[in-house]
Amino acid sequence: MIQEHFSFENIQLFITDAMVALGVPKKDSALIGELMAKADLQGSDGHGIIRLAPYAKRILSGGINLNPNIKVKKEKLATALIDGDNAMGHLVMHKATQLAIDKAKTTGMAWVGSHYSNHAGPASLYARMALEHDMIGLYFAVGNANHLPPWGGIDMLLSTNPIAAAIPTRDEIPIVLDMATTVAAYGKVKAKAQKGEPMPEGWMIDKHGAPLLDPKRSDEGFLLPIGGYKGYGLSLVVGILAGTLNGAAMGKDVIDFNKDYKTTTNTGQAIAIIDPNAFGDIEEFKTQTDRLIKDIKNSAKMGNTSRIWLPGEQSHEKRIEHLKNGIALPQTLIEQLEQLANQLHIQPLAAMGMR
Repeated sequence: MIQEHFSFENIQLFITDAMVALGVPKKDSALIGELMAKADLQGSDGHGIIRLAPYAKRILSGGINLNPNIKVKKEKLATALIDGDNAMGHLVMHKATQLAIDKAKTTGMAWVGSHYSNHAGPASLYARMALEHDMIGLYFAVGNANHLPPWGGIDMLLSTNPIAAAIPTRDEIPIVLDMATTVAAYGKVKAKAQKGEPMPEGWMIDKHGAPLLDPKRSDEGFLLPIGGYKGYGLSLVVGILAGTLNGAAMGKDVIDFNKDYKTTTNTGQAIAIIDPNAFGDIEEFKTQTDRLIKDIKNSAKMGNTSRIWLPGEQSHEKRIEHLKNGIALPQTLIEQLEQLANQLHIQPLAAMGMR
């Protein structure tokens, strides 16, 4: 597979330029560019610049409100519901997370939900925001297309419904869990299709139960839940917390944004922030978390295991590697981005190169 490397800064700049050209206000464009590029930086390549062309198609089709009034619709001391006004999901969830952090500083814990949002990239982007304040972040969302039937069924009524958690540490790398409730997020299926690579067995099956390995045939089957029926149950609960609780789409009301670029998705998300100081001393908490991490990393290994990983370590190493050597993008994606640049009359990413 042919790949080229681009700097984080140039990917961020290209996305920002594209958003401005699409009519998104400059300040909003800069924030979207930053968050999308951070997705690629941490290795979440199914949620970064690969999404730019589909976002652009939705914007040009009138499916996104470019001048939204993102506002608090309902509020109590430790909770809030945000109306995203059909804005780009990155803007909605950034505002929701900031509000939850501010509330948690006073109340010790806060929960902010949203409706009328859109796809917002990888879940960990928002859970990680809590780390800058020595807080714990928890994120939940309803996926933007249903790819999962109820256990034993074939009707697509559930989505990948992701969960993320970020936990601060003292000296160790923060624990950051980011996972779909399916074996693989659908963004990874898209990334495989973009790269021309097959899916591993166990990601998807067809409606007859046979393994589905060609990502370009994903419409012929469905994703498998993690842990069998337990993953189905988890997807259902996450969807209720992020969707139903917030008056957002869930179940048969979810719009497949891969096929429908005009209809308002009413995507539901939720962010919970916990201040460890509400339960004890923050420094003691971080020290004990470090000790637990060391115990796990230094524990006895199976014969074929060279290292025990903690959630968040691999994305941390990818950030370091990508900042040093650039972010690799497949040639098919580069060509797609060049077509978009020509359509929007902006400088192509390929012309920027590494910096």
